[in-house]
Amino acid sequence: MSHLVPRSALNKIIIVAALGYFVDIYDLVLFGMERVASLREILTPLYPNETECNNQVALIGSSLLSYQMIGMLVGGIFWGVLGDKKGRLSVLFGSIIVYSIANIANGLVNETFWYAVLRFVSGFGLAGELGAGITLVSESMRKEDRGLGTTIVASIGLFGAVIAGLTTILVDNWRVSYFIGGGMGLLLLFLRIGVFESGMFAQLKENKTVKKGNFFYLFSHHKLLFKYLNIILIAIPVWFVMYFLVQFAPEMAKALGMTNGPKEGKIPIMVAYIGITIGDVMSGLLSQKLKSRKKVLFIFISLTLFFSILYYLFAATSVVVFYTIVFCIGFATGYWAVFMSSASELFGTNIRATVTTTAPNFVRGSVTLMTLGHSYLKPNVGWVNSSIIIGVIVFVLAYIACYRLEETFHKDLNYNEK
Repeated sequence: MSHLVPRSALNKIIIVAALGYFVDIYDLVLFGMERVASLREILTPLYPNETECNNQVALIGSSLLSYQMIGMLVGGIFWGVLGDKKGRLSVLFGSIIVYSIANIANGLVNETFWYAVLRFVSGFGLAGELGAGITLVSESMRKEDRGLGTTIVASIGLFGAVIAGLTTILVDNWRVSYFIGGGMGLLLLFLRIGVFESGMFAQLKENKTVKKGNFFYLFSHHKLLFKYLNIILIAIPVWFVMYFLVQFAPEMAKALGMTNGPKEGKIPIMVAYIGITIGDVMSGLLSQKLKSRKKVLFIFISLTLFFSILYYLFAATSVVVFYTIVFCIGFATGYWAVFMSSASELFGTNIRATVTTTAPNFVRGSVTLMTLGHSYLKPNVGWVNSSIIIGVIVFVLAYIACYRLEETFHKDLNYNEK
């Protein structure tokens, strides 16, 4: 097949995409890990009273996360359209430049206004790398093997969260942690030498009659729109558990009545991402063995639901039980690689980058909606019950979407949406 690249070039593409996602995830979770330490340093001079300062840290921390997610929503559309119009490589490296510079600048902030601005810019940059990398890998491999390529990218990339956790523990300076993330991104740009553009996109580029990167085309045909919504809804449980049960583990543990729970998000996030990395490998391999994306998505969504229930029932029992369940939740949400494979395989070449880039960012952006829902429900039903109500809605929609999802394992990707 003419669109396939030589093995040596393919290896380079996979390495660059995987390391790009590694730095992407490092930055994405770094704020969650350094949220408390960084905001305390900035806010303590303004709020000397410790209780008042802690309240502001929680309030502003939630707002900053929303700014980052909004940036990812906007960036997802921008980078996705650019990837289909100008090429996958332009997005891959353009996004790395943006979030690397934003990371370095983030280590210099001394007030929450600029912290918010840079979280938005960072989110905007982070939005492009994963979709471009997965699209490039999927279009460069045989259909029988492309699931392995995306598994490698996702697994190596997700391990960036573990390194972020170790960095925050060993360095003990939140500013240096941001500098390291930005530095890694800039170093990654040197690896772009010898990386080829997707053969499928190169063929598409020559065809002047096909419209490329039209985001609103997805909304013009109900069949395409339902496919698009289905793939987004399938992955929202990942960010439900990562937001409520992991990133805000200190608040959740306290609400569940745990007196010796985690005081910061560093360790819970790191433990969860160790599980996610292993889960991604297992889900990717299982998908290859079963020759099905859909079956694996159903299995891992069910595991995520099961361990989430265990979290609410038993996580507060002891520290050991708490972290064991957090690890298992991480493992269960390790269907991200299969989700990304499905997203890249569902649509034609002329809007593939748009879908593969926007879908994961709309999934991540769902955190903003969950935050709003939580803020509305929490005063009436409490922290725990509010999260349970949101969780029930999220999982019901995920199961419906999985049932309706098209199987894509054997699908030939060399076609355009008309």
